[in-house]
Amino acid sequence: MDKLLKLPPLSLYIHYPWCLKKCPYCDFNSHEGRIQDGYINALLMDLDSDLKYLQNRTISSVFIGGGTPSLMSLKDASDLFSGLRDRLEFSSDIEITLEANPGTFEAEKFAEYRNLGINRLSIGVQSFDDRQLKFLGRIHSEEEARSAIIEAQNVGFDNLNIDLMYGLNGQSVEACIEDVKKAINLNPSHISFYQLTLEPNTLFHKYPPDLPSDEDIWKIGETGAELLNQSGFQRYEVSAYSELPSRHNMNYWEFGDYIGIGAGAHGKITNIATNEIVRTVKVKSPKDYLISVKKNHHKSSIKPIENLAFEFMLNSLRLIDGFQPELYESRTGQSIELLNSQMRKAQNLGLIDIENHWIRPTNKGMSFLNDLQEIFL
Repeated sequence: MDKLLKLPPLSLYIHYPWCLKKCPYCDFNSHEGRIQDGYINALLMDLDSDLKYLQNRTISSVFIGGGTPSLMSLKDASDLFSGLRDRLEFSSDIEITLEANPGTFEAEKFAEYRNLGINRLSIGVQSFDDRQLKFLGRIHSEEEARSAIIEAQNVGFDNLNIDLMYGLNGQSVEACIEDVKKAINLNPSHISFYQLTLEPNTLFHKYPPDLPSDEDIWKIGETGAELLNQSGFQRYEVSAYSELPSRHNMNYWEFGDYIGIGAGAHGKITNIATNEIVRTVKVKSPKDYLISVKKNHHKSSIKPIENLAFEFMLNSLRLIDGFQPELYESRTGQSIELLNSQMRKAQNLGLIDIENHWIRPTNKGMSFLNDLQEIFL
């Protein structure tokens, strides 16, 4: 590094690993079965060991992911937030997101979530087609998804994301557009519109379904993106559309810091004292995680980030507006001039534009994002 690092904003990620049913496409650290006792206390003990990473910062956003965090009992949720507030200072305009799946919560839970301070929901709908929901292994119906979204809005969740997949089994452009229209008509503040991918160690990877051709998937994605933009959902990241970007998401894409607690949770921390950036990783198995906490062996595995340029570009080149050189230099401690040859190569290939002190991926760059990012590897 040739420049001093500056402390970026700090977020908190909390992993809740249990779900009612493991979906065949899911490669997340999620597990079917009974929620194990003591997990909330373990999370808070885990956080205690990471408080040194605060470095006098407030928490700008919290994201509770899984698994299915909406399975959490109201008592556990209350205990969790009481413990968080005892240990952390939340910013006055903090964004707190809970991932939820239709059919895994009762309507009365929504109001209680609001009372606890949760002010954003991310609802995993994936499709409004019952046939596709069955194919995806989802446990809810189209009607249950619509009802959950309406109930959440009725109790005050005006900041609400809908997850929507495309490129599904035998899906046509027309069928996907119908899905997108149904999502838009429910008037969420944010829509995540992303392609189904066959990830290793999933059932779909072992037994691949009959997905549309690459050409058809590209057409489906482009048509859906166009409709979302026409409907006022501005694309700000590869798969995210909203006039109000998620603060937590933006902190990831702008290479901010985040503490990660829970089984398998990852963190990224800037250490001003040593002028380095490290990744933290927690024990992955929920059972082993709980044992490690009880034995006070729950400290993070820490690994310095070796290729900062690639790690930064892996995140920030996902943003439609790209980034300014000052952001790169303050978050990595490196001069952007060290990347001049890679920048020229990306420009010559038509993958980025550099003008008015901004570095942005072109439409071609967004379509071939992996190729663009690998230039900096």
